[in-house]
Amino acid sequence: MRLGGVLALAAAALAAGCMESSKLAPEKSVGANPELPAPTRSLIPTVHVAEARGWPEGRKPMAAQGLAVTAFATALDHPRWIYVLPNGDVLVAESDHPPQPEEGKGIKGRAMAHFMKKAGSGQRPSANRITLLRDADGDGIAETKSVFLASLNSPIGMALIGAELFIANADAIVRVPYQQGATKTDGPVTKVADLPGGPRNHHWTKNIHASRDGTKLYATVGSNSNVAENGMQEEEGRAAIWEVDVKTGAKRLFATGLRNPNGLAWEPQTGALWTVVNERDELGSDLVPDYLTSVRDGAFYGWPYSYWGSNIDDRVKPTDAQLVKKAVKPDYALGNHVAPLGLTFAEGANLGATFASGAFIGEHGSWNRRPLNGYKVVFVPFANGRPSGAPLDVLTGFVDADGHALGRPVGVAIEKRGGLLVADDVGNTIWRVAAPP
Repeated sequence: MRLGGVLALAAAALAAGCMESSKLAPEKSVGANPELPAPTRSLIPTVHVAEARGWPEGRKPMAAQGLAVTAFATALDHPRWIYVLPNGDVLVAESDHPPQPEEGKGIKGRAMAHFMKKAGSGQRPSANRITLLRDADGDGIAETKSVFLASLNSPIGMALIGAELFIANADAIVRVPYQQGATKTDGPVTKVADLPGGPRNHHWTKNIHASRDGTKLYATVGSNSNVAENGMQEEEGRAAIWEVDVKTGAKRLFATGLRNPNGLAWEPQTGALWTVVNERDELGSDLVPDYLTSVRDGAFYGWPYSYWGSNIDDRVKPTDAQLVKKAVKPDYALGNHVAPLGLTFAEGANLGATFASGAFIGEHGSWNRRPLNGYKVVFVPFANGRPSGAPLDVLTGFVDADGHALGRPVGVAIEKRGGLLVADDVGNTIWRVAAPP
């Protein structure tokens, strides 16, 4: 049988598995103590994809009451991540997955690759560049767009330390010189440290965040599988946050057992490092909740052996009872399969009292849950350095009435004038959420 026929059969089989659906009330899957029902197992996993369409003329997402949303920049190429420079310029990583020759093999792998493309990933080669946006007149629209640096390898995270900009490629951290006000850098591009990559590189996105004193970088590295089905040897150095010395490139594992961490941010009151994590799949629409958590030095968070503390995943054999025993329970569940990626705290935001203390999170949206979940930006309120209430919708409307994805939010950042910037990699837009003047 031809590949197309195999893929069509696999797609049809996977579609048949979509009949399983959520039975848990949405409010039961968020907060410090989410409800964890028994796993739902089936030969064919649940697949339910919002097909990527982009925004029709005149359409845009909807902001929370009291806020307004405008397009800060359009006509980008799969914008994934945002970094705001001290002078107010905005850097955008235009990026998609790198070549992955070992990923997507077999009928299931090819079918999943088909669905990921349908969801908006891998529709064309990665742009592999950092673009600089400048709103010189302060009207909330970037009138300058220039290529700051090209020929990278699926870049995501960025961090400015002094006169050097650090960038996380799919397989390494590099640095380039930066001069304030410059619209491009001429390099050279210097490697700082390798990060786990390779021909599979299942979770390829790598984010970085600088320590307050600028001596360290913290780098996120996702797992190379769902639940280590390719063997633990494929997971060396992955499902983790690394601490990297800026001067020497020396690195150590800071925290482990985090299946796919992405956003990183310092909580402004306590100074603690927080992250958002995409949890495991194929246990049904009501497991496992993705989460927001503080990150403790040396802590293990369960993956692949257990979830939400010591709840054992019996698909992983042999288990590691000693690691499961010390697994740290995350701080705050965001819901099942919402796919949180972007994270920033409200420090510097000017969006009113409701959004003055807490975390903004870009939820990329589910592809393996029925009904769809995520596809929005939410705000988790904080008090005394801890989550203190239910998530609030900040930006919604990314999925239309027919279930098509008009956009998918990814990275989030607070711009110099206090607005919230949101990268939309399907709508190819940076949205700006602000309080009306």
